Amino acid sequence: MATPPKTGVRAGRAKSAGSTGLQAPKPGARQEQSAARREAILLAGLDEFSARGFAATRLEDIAKRAGVGKGTIYLHFADKEKLLEEIVRTMVVPFVTTVESLPPVDLPIRIVLGNLIDLFVREVYGTRRRDVLRLVIAEVPRFPALADFYYKAVIERALGALRGIIGRAVARGELPDDTLLRFPQLVVAPGMLAIVWNGLFERHAPLDVGALMHAQLDIILGKEKLP
Repeated sequence: MATPPKTGVRAGRAKSAGSTGLQAPKPGARQEQSAARREAILLAGLDEFSARGFAATRLEDIAKRAGVGKGTIYLHFADKEKLLEEIVRTMVVPFVTTVESLPPVDLPIRIVLGNLIDLFVREVYGTRRRDVLRLVIAEVPRFPALADFYYKAVIERALGALRGIIGRAVARGELPDDTLLRFPQLVVAPGMLAIVWNGLFERHAPLDVGALMHAQLDIILGKEKLP
């Protein structure tokens, strides 16, 4: 966090230090250091929340893992809840924004949803975002304020984007009725199941999330007919 110019004794000390060849960090360097500490705190928070659970994690644990003092966390985040919110905002919300910003395309709904599934597998399940979703599934229901934030920031927006895609297919007559429009959760449910399942049983019976989600698509839309 940038420090405002000082006057008086501190300014005199800074001048004295400069006369010996020592230079205070430039404002840009301070901002970079602050951003690096913030990122380290976010990653440490995700690691600690994942390992200990949200309720059991202490800010002291996060600070130690991040290599900063506990007070440094308070320079960036008011409390654990705000830290978790920012983990979600930083890591998950950009993916939702990407889905929202996809331009309408004149392609069959199977291709569009299949591409979305592949995007989810690559950009969510194949990254640390999977850990964020697992944490949310396990912890957020016990914290109503966090649940409200996650619903508005992620779930509501993601379902809205899906409904837009599905609604265009309904309008084109590709789907026999509006069932999928009313329940777009059917598209993403296998992904959530795989996150929970593999978090518990991956070493015993790992699920192929991509194959599972495409199999669900076959169930919803019917098997694709080969030429």
